[in-house]
Order: sequence, then C-alpha cells, then structure tokens
Amino acid sequence: MRFIILAVLMVVLNFPAISFAALDYGKQSLLGADFSGSNLKGATFYLTDLQDANLSNCDLQNATLYGAKLKDTNLSSSNLREVTLDSAVLDGTDLSNTNLEDSFAYSTQFANVKIQGADFTNVFLPKDVVRKFCEDASGTNPFTNRKTRDTLECDYI
Repeated sequence: MRFIILAVLMVVLNFPAISFAALDYGKQSLLGADFSGSNLKGATFYLTDLQDANLSNCDLQNATLYGAKLKDTNLSSSNLREVTLDSAVLDGTDLSNTNLEDSFAYSTQFANVKIQGADFTNVFLPKDVVRKFCEDASGTNPFTNRKTRDTLECDYI
C-alpha cells in the first residue's frame, strides 16, 4: 500500500496541472498575455489591462473581471459562468462559443464583440446591448447546446 501511495505522489508531483486558480492579477498590465487552456477559476482581474490577451479555452468560472480592459481579447470557448464583468470594456473581444451563464455584465461596454455560439442565459444586459447583439446573434453553444439567439431572448424584444 505504501508503494502505491508513493507512486501516486511521484506522478502528481512530477506532472502538475497548469492552474492559476484563485490568483490575484488585479491592477496589472497583461497586454498580450497567453493564458489559453488555463484553470482560472475564481481569479481576480480587477481593473486589469488584458488587451490582446489569449484566454481561449479557459475555465474562468466565478472570476472577477471588474473594470478589466478586454480590447481584442480572445475569450473564445471559455467558461465565464458566474463571472463579474461589470464596468469591463469589451471592444473587438471574441466571445465565440463562450458560456456566460449567470454572469453579471450590466454596466459593461460592448463594441464589435464576436458572439457566435455564446450562451447569455440569465445575463442581465441593457436592452440596447441585447438589441445590438440580436442583429448578429447566431450559432449554438457547444457546451450548453443553447442557441445564442434564444439565450438573448431575441424573439421577445
């Protein structure tokens, strides 16, 4: 039994998973940073400049992106469930195939955002943002199997 435990410990210690979870990146300049494929659950990016950063295929569940600058940032195919995006600036941001379910983004600024396949279920957005998104909304989220137009409730505005 000791041999098995020792063997398991050796494997775990020699091959750690990439994890940046619960880290605080608040008020930093992370221009062009590559976090692709990372576990960033609960991470804090409070007032962080993430221009041109790659956060594709990341798990950002419960992360805080309050006031973050996300100009030309790649968030495609990421889990942004229950994320705080309040006061963030998304300009040219790629949210394709991203799950934003239950996120808070009311005072977020959106411009030229790619939303094909994004899931906005229970995301409270101002009506003018929803109207703009509905003009281009298409696709189905590969994780939740929900249509982007349905999650934005485009047929009801």
